[in-house]
Amino acid sequence: MAVVTVTSMKLQRTVQTTAAPAAVFAYLSDFTTTTEWDPGTVVTERISGDGGEGTKYRNVSEFKGRKTELEYTLVTRNDPSLLVLHGTNKTVDATDRMEIAPHGTGTQVTYTADFAFKGLAKLAVPFLGGAFRKLGDEAEEGLRTALARL
Repeated sequence: MAVVTVTSMKLQRTVQTTAAPAAVFAYLSDFTTTTEWDPGTVVTERISGDGGEGTKYRNVSEFKGRKTELEYTLVTRNDPSLLVLHGTNKTVDATDRMEIAPHGTGTQVTYTADFAFKGLAKLAVPFLGGAFRKLGDEAEEGLRTALARL
């Protein structure tokens, strides 16, 4: 009998807004705006770079009552349609992918967050599904609200 161990989680949400694609891309390409729309984010600050590929960010988030810090690097920036950031710390590797596309007279954003857990954190993954879904729902609503203000 094979034993399957789940060590990763994936969240994907799609949000539509009346804001123009260029405005949405400009907003999302500044990863420090996560404090405005991601309810788990406590602080995000740029620590190096000019906003292009290679720019690094320090992100502190709170999840299930615990704060965690990740260092994110912007690995792909294809203006005006794609941003990919990779975050890491000792317990998780995270990849955040934001696809921005025209939709009617506005914009559609598909946000995908992949989390690959490391070390002892892998043991908790099977128990985090509900909490991650709630986090995704709250981030979706936060993103929808923030983009509506553009």
